[in-house]
Amino acid sequence: MSLDLFGVAALFWGLALLLAASCRSAATSRVALALGIVVALAGCAASALSDGRAAVPLFFSGAILVRFRIDPAAAWLLGWGLVAALATVYAGTPAHRPRLWTSGASLSLLGALGVAGGQDGVSFLIAWELMSLGGAALLLGDRQGPVPQNGRAALFMLALLEVGSVALLAAILILGAHHIAFASWPATLRGAPSGLIFVTGILLVVGFGAKLGLLPFYEWYPEAYGAASGATGALLSGVILNAAWFGLARGIFQWLPRFPGLTAFGALLVVVGTLTAVLAILYAFQQEDWRRLLAFSSAENAAVAVVALGAAVLFRQDHLPLLEGFAFTVGLLQLGGHSLAKGTLMLTADHVHETRDHYRITQSRILARNPWTLGLGTLCAVMSLAALPPQAGFVSEWYLFQTVFQDFRLHGALAQIALAFAGAGLALTAAIALATMVKLFGIGLLGKNGVPGPAGAARRKGAILALGLAVLGYAVGMPWWIQGLMHGRLAYAGHAAALLVHGLILVPLNPHFAFISPTLLVIVGPPLALIPLGLLAFGMRSGRRATPIWAHGLRALPQASATTALAFSNALREFYSFVYRPRTIALRRTEKRSYFIKAVRFEYGQTPLFGPALFTPATRLVRALARRASILQGGSMNAYLAYIGILLLLVLGSVFWG
Repeated sequence: MSLDLFGVAALFWGLALLLAASCRSAATSRVALALGIVVALAGCAASALSDGRAAVPLFFSGAILVRFRIDPAAAWLLGWGLVAALATVYAGTPAHRPRLWTSGASLSLLGALGVAGGQDGVSFLIAWELMSLGGAALLLGDRQGPVPQNGRAALFMLALLEVGSVALLAAILILGAHHIAFASWPATLRGAPSGLIFVTGILLVVGFGAKLGLLPFYEWYPEAYGAASGATGALLSGVILNAAWFGLARGIFQWLPRFPGLTAFGALLVVVGTLTAVLAILYAFQQEDWRRLLAFSSAENAAVAVVALGAAVLFRQDHLPLLEGFAFTVGLLQLGGHSLAKGTLMLTADHVHETRDHYRITQSRILARNPWTLGLGTLCAVMSLAALPPQAGFVSEWYLFQTVFQDFRLHGALAQIALAFAGAGLALTAAIALATMVKLFGIGLLGKNGVPGPAGAARRKGAILALGLAVLGYAVGMPWWIQGLMHGRLAYAGHAAALLVHGLILVPLNPHFAFISPTLLVIVGPPLALIPLGLLAFGMRSGRRATPIWAHGLRALPQASATTALAFSNALREFYSFVYRPRTIALRRTEKRSYFIKAVRFEYGQTPLFGPALFTPATRLVRALARRASILQGGSMNAYLAYIGILLLLVLGSVFWG
């Protein structure tokens, strides 16, 4: 039944694509897109509770029988991403070309469905490219900035994604040397040299890491998100990101066999994920744009889930199936809550743009001029991404720390060092993530300065509240979700999910490591909050002493001296200057004399870590090769005929040689 629902959803998305291409009304294609999401959600709910073992043949593509199967883990990841996508479609998007945006969303969802359910290398690569093409169409349909900016962002994204596609193609050529179906791939490399299997694993990490934003690929995130709307960011950070993570998990656990170098491969995965998480959240903290900050945050959360995946690989090598399943389950919980929270904040970014005509993080009195429901929905999402109780992010990161601190159960020193490094890196990431979300909510929404603007669309505010409450519901319902994963015979997890709950209480995996349960913490938290509230009430009765705020030596505190995004994050910018390599430009334009200042321009920013050293030289090399190759396009018909003749001779020669 679930596969039938996915088939109906694919038909709706195909219909939305056709309507967007042929119909002048964007509303009709958007309705078809929304109906497909609703049907796909029903399919995910049905698949999450099944064993997901039966693969249904769809059609023949040449000599290849295309099969489709949705794993319960894929259904879990797609389901939460589709919830955010449905809220995004309902709220609407400030796209300049809505029909092109709907086409991109349809292609992205069709591609994500194919990546999650395809069972052969050819259909998988086609679906993977559909996701990339859909993402480019989303960016071009938005046109939030100047047209060249959107075009450059789309091309930069596609260029890096194609690097990943080439890596995946190389891995598939190695794995599918004898048969293109996934089921035969582990046997292909079972007797292969360990070095070849390790290289294949690296190709999978590069291929899927291009969409997950693992270093150095995370640098396309701020460019693409910063040129798009929040609605596009919700799709990229939700269902597309989740599909890429599932593809990496399936590649590691289903396609690759066990081999002696698995410990080194798992340690590499943990280290790469940890470094990506630290760098991404460091750069997120310095952003002044809602979309760019949330883009780096998406890369950070994806990297955290990859750390859980690397820990599962290490536990697998040491034959610890319960810990392996536990680590994989933590990755699922992390990405499910992230999809809902990030979708909420992306819609909030669109609300800021609608009411203030910009995406800058400035004090603009957003919450002062909106109902409290808007603040409630956004607060739930911010608390989740900051890993504050009682939200979902706190639960998943609480379990993740338990995962990496199980290093004492491993035998190899390399694996133990990798998990210890991950624990330190994740602690730093969590601290900076908290400061980042405080900056986003405190300055971007709670500020008192700013010129009053329009109230914003009620539909978007309703979607923000609904998604924010879904984040809270995801956290409150965590015992039921985990039990559903357990009873649904989730692949890779085994019986590990049963160790995470005791009735309706979340429990530590190892009582010697932690004794505080997130559920008990939520229960005990409100009574403990009575202590500071009582002290505050006592202080108000005994009188308060008011002291003027120090305003850089000024006698009066002007409104213009309110906290800015730069002032909030500048201390960390200076402390980690060896990472940021900050650049500051202060130009003064004078008239006649130097002391007659007519205009002052101040700009600041951070130098990308990989752009100048990696992407810029690669761009120069491609342009140089293009200039050299342009001699082939001299406009001579005789030259073109000669090229064709040489090509025909090569083709005939290859036939005779074969």
